[in-house]
Amino acid sequence: MRVILLQDYEGLGKSGAELEVKDGFARNFLIPKGLALKADKNNIKRILEINRLKELKKDKELKTAQKLADKIATLSLTVPVQVGEEDRVFGSVTSQEIALQLKEKGYEIDKHQILLDEPIKALGIFDIPVKLHPEVTATIKLWVIKA
Repeated sequence: MRVILLQDYEGLGKSGAELEVKDGFARNFLIPKGLALKADKNNIKRILEINRLKELKKDKELKTAQKLADKIATLSLTVPVQVGEEDRVFGSVTSQEIALQLKEKGYEIDKHQILLDEPIKALGIFDIPVKLHPEVTATIKLWVIKA
């Protein structure tokens, strides 16, 4: 039986792939679980339309992320920290603190999108990468200064 996969399925193929499988496998597993549709004229048209809408949505998300990246790239954040003798920082600056600073500036960025290898434990100027989309990464300037 010819079927069209609705989702990626390991060992069979990717979403949208049209392939030949055994009748029982299609009727008893793939179709009831919503993993595939029988490959007839109407379902092929339906899948093509779904794929077209997915592509439009992806393009829109990419453009939105690119616009946000352009705005964020010009942004400079300042984080005052407590320091002790010889300018040793008490604590550290984490991705959560950076996310809060961004929220105060009006940008809703999740702390998991901020790519810090480890918390910042020194004074200075740092370039912080922010992953807004799988294909879009922006860089923010972060100034860590004495409080």
